Amino acid sequence: MTRTDPDVVVDNEMDDIFASTPMTTRAPKTHFPEHEQEPRDVYQLVKDELMLDGVARMNLATFCTTWVEPEVRQLMDDSLDKNIIDKDEYPQTAELETRCIHMLADLFHSPDAATTIGTSTTGSSEAAMLGGLAAKWRWKARRQADGKDASRPNLVCGPVQVCWEKFARYFDIELRQAPMNAGNIMTPAEALALCDENTIAVVVTFGQTFTGKFEDVDAISAALDDLQQRTGLDIDIHVDAASGGFVAPFCAPDIRWDFRLPRVKSVNVSGHKTGLAPLGSGWVIWRQAADLPEELIFNVNYLGGSMPTFNLNFSRPGGQVVASYYNFLRLGKEGYRKVQSATYAVANHLSTGIQNTGRFDIVFDGNPQEGIPAVTWKLTGEASSFNLFDLAEELRTRGWLVPAYTLPPNQEAVTVQRIIVRHGLSIDMADLLLADLGNAITKLDNRPPSRPLTAAEAPSFSHTGTAAVPSELVHS
Repeated sequence: MTRTDPDVVVDNEMDDIFASTPMTTRAPKTHFPEHEQEPRDVYQLVKDELMLDGVARMNLATFCTTWVEPEVRQLMDDSLDKNIIDKDEYPQTAELETRCIHMLADLFHSPDAATTIGTSTTGSSEAAMLGGLAAKWRWKARRQADGKDASRPNLVCGPVQVCWEKFARYFDIELRQAPMNAGNIMTPAEALALCDENTIAVVVTFGQTFTGKFEDVDAISAALDDLQQRTGLDIDIHVDAASGGFVAPFCAPDIRWDFRLPRVKSVNVSGHKTGLAPLGSGWVIWRQAADLPEELIFNVNYLGGSMPTFNLNFSRPGGQVVASYYNFLRLGKEGYRKVQSATYAVANHLSTGIQNTGRFDIVFDGNPQEGIPAVTWKLTGEASSFNLFDLAEELRTRGWLVPAYTLPPNQEAVTVQRIIVRHGLSIDMADLLLADLGNAITKLDNRPPSRPLTAAEAPSFSHTGTAAVPSELVHS
């Protein structure tokens, strides 16, 4: 029986937890509660509600870290109360951040890793926006120095994660996005066709969210070199290496995508993706200190000390930076190579198993020379009693989150399904997934849906987005 008047009930600390007030009354949902309650009871209430979430390690849609070593958890707990922006109060946490910046600059072949500049962020989306802002201000300074108009900046990119669409709208920049082609990644010719004197940078995605493939930074850089020779236009590159930046240096070190290319001025990476740190970790690194305009840096007097800062967020937890430093020391290049090689091996295993069903064409097989540890596939051209949305829904009944989604324009007629292979997905777990995939196919063949699911009805997670207000209305 549900209690209706908790004020007349006196809880006893010896009561069974499910006889306590929080468990025998409805949880507040729209009003702030009046009274305090026992921590163990409220903890059980919240914990039970969270059981309705999916199992994070079975979420094969997310790029984010879902398994960490116990020592990382302990360091996160030890750093729970540290605000990383307060460098005067927590100088050693700030020192670890600086060390990580220079380590990453070294990893990405900065010409002077010991003196270049960068910052930690809450994730690669914030890091990407900071890289974009610096590009806008460098372009603006050049235009003003030449006495030219600087009121119409544009940004060129291929099919991108929604953070770049947000960046363009939030900071009033025209986004020139190349439509997706049959190869799924922006080509040098497509990038050049969109560039002009108002282009602040070309964003090259090194680990695309839709398929997992790398865009060819080296080829796009060479095309921009040729453009400069022919026209005088000098256009910078920002590399969005959110997922690829922590795999290519270890598993495909010969790919030229980073500061080995002089045209690459900044790189963003996600510490909480293939960087293996807990959620809330991102980094942006500039090729050299001069590539971050001083106009964007604030010297903040905060709690007794003055420090330079360039972030969209201010107060932030320090644990993710501490955990990143732990990972860098704990693994080094050798350890990261082993970890990421294992994820590529699992991706290859899954790709082979999915191909062997005879029902799918592999769009991307997880080749480390071509992309991140991921597998993307589509249905073969043969008639099928189900679509990939139906298959994703069926796999969900076993706890697997394997998203199905349509590709961006001009490939919106193509539906794909994708697995991100993260640290913590073993060969044994991959075999369990393949077995469930086979069982799902058999079930859908034997009992086909009366009506296939649509993209709007099915669980989907493609990292793209639709603006609530269309762009033509915003700029009208």
